[in-house]
Amino acid sequence: MISTPDPWWPTALLAVALFSDAVVSVRPPAFIQQCLHGVGFPREWWWTLIVVKLLAAAGLVAGLRYAGVGVTANAAVIAYFVCAAYAHYRAGFLKQEFWLNCLGMLALSTAVLLLSYTSTL
Repeated sequence: MISTPDPWWPTALLAVALFSDAVVSVRPPAFIQQCLHGVGFPREWWWTLIVVKLLAAAGLVAGLRYAGVGVTANAAVIAYFVCAAYAHYRAGFLKQEFWLNCLGMLALSTAVLLLSYTSTL
């Protein structure tokens, strides 16, 4: 069974990054608005991304204590950013926001999974 993350701090860092992203997305700055418009994500659905990021952060934090929860949340975060990358690719919106934000978070979440959970498998 997959236990809690070891080391724990990369998972905590990813949780803080997702929580911060959710908080910033409440009143999204221009670069986030451009990104969402660029991929054609409807404005009336923007709130769902905040909910997803908050739930992901909560899952990662819960996973620091409860076995299996963190790795599941981490895998879901990776899936989220894979879907976001596909949305960017499909829309042809491959500007700086894609490379820095989307792929950056995908790389971070993948690195956290590998660093924190491969030693527990």
